[in-house]
Amino acid sequence: MFEFIKSKVISENFDYEEILLTPILATLLALIIGCIFLLATGESFSNILLAFSNLFIGAFGSLNAISETCTAATPLILAALGISLAFRAGLFNIGAEGQIIIGGIATVIIGFSIDFLPIWLHLPLALLFGAIFGALYAAIAGWLKASTGAHEVISTIMLNLIALRLLDYLLRLPIIQKEGRNDPISKSVLDTAQLPQILSFVEPQLRIHSGFIIMLFAVLFVYWLLFHTTIGFEFRSTGANPNAAQYAGIKASLTIVLVMGIAGALAGLAGANQITGVLGRATPGFSASIGFDAIAVALLGRSHPFGVLFAGLLFGALVAGGRLMQVKAGVSIDLITIIQALIIVFIAAPLLVKNTVPWAFKAKKKS
Repeated sequence: MFEFIKSKVISENFDYEEILLTPILATLLALIIGCIFLLATGESFSNILLAFSNLFIGAFGSLNAISETCTAATPLILAALGISLAFRAGLFNIGAEGQIIIGGIATVIIGFSIDFLPIWLHLPLALLFGAIFGALYAAIAGWLKASTGAHEVISTIMLNLIALRLLDYLLRLPIIQKEGRNDPISKSVLDTAQLPQILSFVEPQLRIHSGFIIMLFAVLFVYWLLFHTTIGFEFRSTGANPNAAQYAGIKASLTIVLVMGIAGALAGLAGANQITGVLGRATPGFSASIGFDAIAVALLGRSHPFGVLFAGLLFGALVAGGRLMQVKAGVSIDLITIIQALIIVFIAAPLLVKNTVPWAFKAKKKS
């Protein structure tokens, strides 16, 4: 039984057709349908070409555009890595948004309350607390699942709502709220708790920060954890066949709590990234629905760390390029949301992609 599970799980290590080809074709089909949608609403073909060209230019057309793409993609990828990890273990972590909020609040508190540490101690401590509190918050759902059988979808959604209201409450506490302000906004984190910009020597306005490097290490870590460790094998075994995994001696309850904790740590790190790398403080909307968008990134990336990396960069490019598209072509940025939704539709139904462009998959198989 154990050898059967092992052979099934190891075979899922990296399927290029599943992880790369299907998402790329889904994205292209979504862009084509988006183009048709614009034509149907009265946009001229020339304006559509202008819109999509500016979408590309705004995402990759300059060093500043690439910086904005990477900055937008970093928290998405971190949160999506945690969601993908849970997916691989057969769990649906819908609570990344709440975990981002809790991790971000913990980071803010550490960021402004400790004023005696150098940056090489203060910054890692702030990031660590964000990851720890995100992990603890996600582990609540894991514990409820393991001990009572409560479905993680319901519990994580409820935890999202709790985190949203808890944020509103905490931001009005005198110890957290910025002095002289009546609106819910936190004190700013100190300079020693801010992620350095990695291209400031080229141009100070480039916002890409060292959180992008941390994210790349996180991608490698999750890949190593999933495919080169015993714990990762147990995660994937539980996701592939929980009954067979338990029969083989894998402790399902411990696996559930552990995988949710790691997923929450990654989401909490995404929240810490936003606070220390972009915002510098917390406001009621600082999470910006990153946790929900990360679900789409995880689906597009087919729950594989490298797939999530490319999917996150794509979504970051859509966000960054959508701003220029709106300004230059007058096309609403809502089109980006439509394209993202279409991508998810195609990813959720991969047979639809294969039936639409069967020649692409046949050519791949022949090679």
